[in-house]
Amino acid sequence: MRIVWLVLGLLSVGLALIGIVLPLLPTVPFLLLATFFFARSSERLHYWLLSHPSMGPMIDDWHSRGAIRPAAKRLATLSIGLVFGLSLVLGLRPLILGIQAITLGAVLIFIWSRPNG
Repeated sequence: MRIVWLVLGLLSVGLALIGIVLPLLPTVPFLLLATFFFARSSERLHYWLLSHPSMGPMIDDWHSRGAIRPAAKRLATLSIGLVFGLSLVLGLRPLILGIQAITLGAVLIFIWSRPNG
């Protein structure tokens, strides 16, 4: 089972890294999953993730206070705005735009309602 947890942890880190550059693919939830999986498979990778200079503080902020850093909030807002702007430029149907606007708006409300890390 440790191998399964390890593979899932590595997959989660990979998705988190992709999420850094792709809008709407969340980074921190995948890092939290990776932390969970590594805690069950590899003490070394678990420690590496928690002590990583970039990813470790995000994980700690979320675990300790459910917080998101202001810079991450701004980047998420910018990404969401760009994605919605692209949808407008592509001329998607109004129904799709409406669903997208409601979903993205809910995501923004969630992000900005979290405490600052």
